[in-house]
Amino acid sequence: MPGSRPAQVIRKDRSLRWGSPVTYLVATVLVAICVGPVIYIILGGFRTNSQITTDPSGFPGPWQLGNYGSVLSSPLFWQQVGNSTISALSTTVAVVVLGVMASFVIARYDFRGSAGLYSLFAAGLMFPMTVAITPLYILVKGLGLTNSLLGVILPQIAFALPTTIIIMVPFLRAIPKEIEEAASIDGASRLGFFFRMVVPLSLPGVITTGILAFIGAWNGYMLPLFILNNESQYTLPLGVQAFASQYSVDTARVLAFTSLSMIPALVFFSAFERRIVGGLTGAVKG
Repeated sequence: MPGSRPAQVIRKDRSLRWGSPVTYLVATVLVAICVGPVIYIILGGFRTNSQITTDPSGFPGPWQLGNYGSVLSSPLFWQQVGNSTISALSTTVAVVVLGVMASFVIARYDFRGSAGLYSLFAAGLMFPMTVAITPLYILVKGLGLTNSLLGVILPQIAFALPTTIIIMVPFLRAIPKEIEEAASIDGASRLGFFFRMVVPLSLPGVITTGILAFIGAWNGYMLPLFILNNESQYTLPLGVQAFASQYSVDTARVLAFTSLSMIPALVFFSAFERRIVGGLTGAVKG
C-alpha cells in the first residue's frame, strides 16, 4: 500500500529508539554498583548488631528505630550538622559571587594577560588538595585560623574557584555583544548590565557551580581533618570518623550516623541533578 513502511525499517526505528539491551544491562549494573552501598548503609541503620552479624546482606527484621533516634537526639550531631551547613553555604555563596565576577572580566574584556589568567585557573583543576595540604596548613596556622571554620572555608573557596570559572566563562562569552551595546545605549552602566542582564542569562551556570561547590564543601574531609582539632568544631565527615572510632563495636549505630550524614548531600544533588546537566551542557556549547 502507498505510504506503508517496510517491517525492517519499523524494527530498525524501534531499535534506535530503545537502544541495545546490552546498554541497559551495563547501565543497570553501574547504577546497582553506585546505589547499592548507599541503600545498604541506610538499611543497616535499621538493624541490630546481631542481625548484621548473622545475615550481613539481609533486610531488617524487625526494623529498629533506636539507632537513628539515638543519633538524632545527640546535641553533638546537630552541632556538626550546623558546622557543615555554615561551611558549605559560606563556600557556595563566596564561590558563586567571586566566580561570576572574575568570569565576567575574563570573558567580556580584552586585556593583556586575559588568556594567561584563564589558563592559570584551568591549571588549578590539575592541582589536587593532597599536594597542597602541607603548605596550606602552615599558611592557615600562620594566620591563626586553625581549629576554626574560617580556616576551612577560605581554602575551599580557593579550590572551588577554578571549576566555577571554567564553567562560567563560556556562558558569559556566549552573550551577544549587541545586548551589551543596546543596554549601554539605554543608559545602563557596566554594573547595571552585569546585574540586570548577565546574571539572569547565566543563571543555569550559576546554579550548576553553586551545587558543585556546596556538595564539594559538604563532603570535604581532608582539609577539615588537618585544620580542625576540637570535636565540637568538626564537620560531618570528620564526625562520622570520630563516631565510628568511638562506637566501633556498634556497627548498626555507626551506619545510622553515616546515612544521616550523607542524606542532605544526596537529596540536594538529586533535586538539582537536571540543573547540573543543563549547566554543563550550556558551558560546552558556549
